[in-house]
Amino acid sequence: MTFAHWLLFCGVSLLMCFTPGPAVLLAVSNSMDVGAKRTAFSSVGSSAGIFVVSGLAMIGMGAILAMSADAFLVMKVVGAMYLIWLGVKRWRSKDALIGDDAGLAPTQRLERKNWQLVAQGLGVSLTNPKSILFFSALFPQFIMPNVPLFTQYLLLTTTFAICALISHAFYVVLISLLKEHVVARAKLFNRIVGGTFIALGLGLLKTRHKLG
Repeated sequence: MTFAHWLLFCGVSLLMCFTPGPAVLLAVSNSMDVGAKRTAFSSVGSSAGIFVVSGLAMIGMGAILAMSADAFLVMKVVGAMYLIWLGVKRWRSKDALIGDDAGLAPTQRLERKNWQLVAQGLGVSLTNPKSILFFSALFPQFIMPNVPLFTQYLLLTTTFAICALISHAFYVVLISLLKEHVVARAKLFNRIVGGTFIALGLGLLKTRHKLG
């Protein structure tokens, strides 16, 4: 992978990670329950789950690549189209950026140990069925067939996991400062994220022969 392709992967990963999902909402909720510092444990657990889910996706891609280069190319095309579909869905979404109750003080603080927070984050990642679909769609766009898959798995997954941690920290701080404004700008956020996903998907369809 060239440095330019890695930067492109970073951009797509940050876009995905900053689109609020179960892991982000868990981080926001835990920051209110146990404090911002201890929320890091659930975020670490979520990142560990990312390695497991992406590993499963990579095993499937490796099997397809071993069977047929043409089949892998088809997978890349389908993956790019999936990114476009995500963009259209996000563009048309009327859902709030975050729940209206996110960031509110809980009625009762939960006493949870650090390992329980890690397990909670891990569980959120492992039980999100959209994750393996996303990795299966994204990774083929950046996989080099002549390079060992395990090396690429470590690079891509570590990059994505770091992006996820950055997004969690960002939202924990943001929601405590600008909750009302964040909720009010949900439509604009959805349009920006959706449009960017569509543009990236179309771009990957045009350049997939270079990425492979």
